[in-house]
Amino acid sequence: MRTPLVRLEAEYTAAEIHLKLENLQPIGSFKIRGAASVLGLASREALSRGIWTASAGNMAQGVGRMALSLDVTFTVVAPDHASPAKLEAIERQGGRVIAVPFDQWLEVIKTHHFEGLEGVFVHPVSDPAVMAGNATIGLEIVEDLPDVDTVVVPYGGGGLSCGIAMALRWLRPQAKVVAAEVETAAPLSASLAAGRPVEVPHKASFVDGIGAPFLLPEMWPLARELLAGSAVVGLDAIADAIRLLAQRHQVVAEGAGAAPVAAALAGKAGAGRVVCVVSGGNIDATRLSKILAGGTPED
Repeated sequence: MRTPLVRLEAEYTAAEIHLKLENLQPIGSFKIRGAASVLGLASREALSRGIWTASAGNMAQGVGRMALSLDVTFTVVAPDHASPAKLEAIERQGGRVIAVPFDQWLEVIKTHHFEGLEGVFVHPVSDPAVMAGNATIGLEIVEDLPDVDTVVVPYGGGGLSCGIAMALRWLRPQAKVVAAEVETAAPLSASLAAGRPVEVPHKASFVDGIGAPFLLPEMWPLARELLAGSAVVGLDAIADAIRLLAQRHQVVAEGAGAAPVAAALAGKAGAGRVVCVVSGGNIDATRLSKILAGGTPED
């Protein structure tokens, strides 16, 4: 669906902040755009062999939604620390979940392969059709806010930020796209500083939709070319942003979705007209409850 762009109600900010509410998608995440793009291009013969993806939850739900509409089976290779809420949603759609250790899951993301699975593989990040689906967010932003100055996008693997940046480069080349990363794992920030891809320490947190120890090799040239930089934010700031969105706008955002808002509120996106892509709203209820009560989940 085409999601709304609304003005954030917040005091003492140099920027005019707007929210692109991808949490309102039918699966609660932007990932349905990329899944629909890939599977809409696949042949019926390919689909008959099944569909699979490697996902912490949101791409899996996008693939599941499309699999139901196409009447085909789907399998998800998920990291064993994935949010229970996201895994339950996959199972409700009839998907088979294969939970693997985080390092093994990252290897699947890198190699695009998992022993025993075949059919159409929907890569959550670097598939060109996935990025094209993500780029439609950029088209909508420019249509709704033609004089946008900066778009802040969560950076997990780079498919969302680079897809949006491609659209803006064509339609609004003077606008910047800034990646939002979490301090517990910010490989893009470190790589931009070093001028080459580098690995960083990774710590799992409630911000489970972004953060990895390394960049995908195929995404580094795109990220370096298309993105204006990385804004790194802490867990407390992201929890504060989740709380603000709920209190001021009745918007439920997951950690990754609130990271751009945290960055913009901290002034890390600059002044002018800033759009924060609230990428999803699939947050575990226990974690959300703790945040709304004023805390920051420690897991």
